[in-house]
Amino acid sequence: MTALPNIPFNRASMVGPELEYIRQAVESGHISGDGPFTKRCHRLLEETSEVKKALLTTSCTHALEMSALLLDIVPGDEVIVPSFTFVSTPNAFVLRGAKPVFVDVRPDTLNLDEKQLAAKISPRTKAICVVHYAGVGCEMDEILAAAGDIPVVEDNAHGLFGRYRGRALGSFGAMATLSFHETKNLSCGEGGALLLKDERLLARAEIIREKGTNRSLFFRGQVDKYGWVDLGSSYLPSDVLAAFLFAQLEARVSIQARRRAIWEAYAERLEPWAAKHGVRLPVVPAHVDQAFHMFYLLLPSLDKRTAFIAHMKERGIYTPFHYLPLHLSTMGTKFGGRVGDCPVTEDVSDRLARLPLFTALTDADIDRIVDAAVQFS
Repeated sequence: MTALPNIPFNRASMVGPELEYIRQAVESGHISGDGPFTKRCHRLLEETSEVKKALLTTSCTHALEMSALLLDIVPGDEVIVPSFTFVSTPNAFVLRGAKPVFVDVRPDTLNLDEKQLAAKISPRTKAICVVHYAGVGCEMDEILAAAGDIPVVEDNAHGLFGRYRGRALGSFGAMATLSFHETKNLSCGEGGALLLKDERLLARAEIIREKGTNRSLFFRGQVDKYGWVDLGSSYLPSDVLAAFLFAQLEARVSIQARRRAIWEAYAERLEPWAAKHGVRLPVVPAHVDQAFHMFYLLLPSLDKRTAFIAHMKERGIYTPFHYLPLHLSTMGTKFGGRVGDCPVTEDVSDRLARLPLFTALTDADIDRIVDAAVQFS
């Protein structure tokens, strides 16, 4: 019998004209940053994300670093972040000298627990960075109310096209960041974007993104020469990557529809097994329209999670765990993190496993994954 091919956790795929658009970018003679396809991506992201300005970046990490520069983060500042997130979220601010103040997550959505936020705010709090985990929106009304005048940054790496109470994720804070890494719903391999709602930040964001120069003003004819005017770095992606990304953005409706079909198939077909074996499926509040970025399982214990991952791997299916608690990492403990500081994070980190979810996943693949999962007890 021929062995079935492995099902990876993620597989990047093309949806149509990616290669044709790359050819057009090369033939245009402009393949460095801010070319024609970059501008097309900007316009589409501004429309769909309901923000004043979108700027493509080389990664979501770099978009977060730009946000730290825009907020003038300096040593001694504090930035509130969830402990259950990727290292880029706090690291962007730590690079500017800030201290990360870790907050636990809600046990249902695994988003930052808004009820704990007020107690974490101090006179040194310079920003609050929230993460829409798995593309399910945080409770932004309560977060913005608690923040008051403190800027909120939305790390929306998971949540492009998600909505909270009818509004696009990424449109609530002073700024937001996106990821177009190969593991995300839409991808160009490596890439990101900074979304800006606050018009006062637009001019400076362009300068920071252009190595601290006012080069963008020069190309628009607003100055007769450009020079070094601020801090910055090289955050522009190649227009070749933007060409690939634009094809994906154009296909966003079909991509999201497929991901939704996969997510809902998992939810419906795994529910009886999960209820029987004490496995919790993702929670999506009624007032949130999720982005269908991830489908995860919360197993009853670390031992069960370890056994489940091994069980699936034996059947050629890869179901990795996710974030480790940042407050307990080597860097986190240097900032005072201790066991017990974020008990929900510490618990779910040990029990969470993610199922494969990518656009090219077939119905036969879904059958294999579900059949394998329900054989585990």
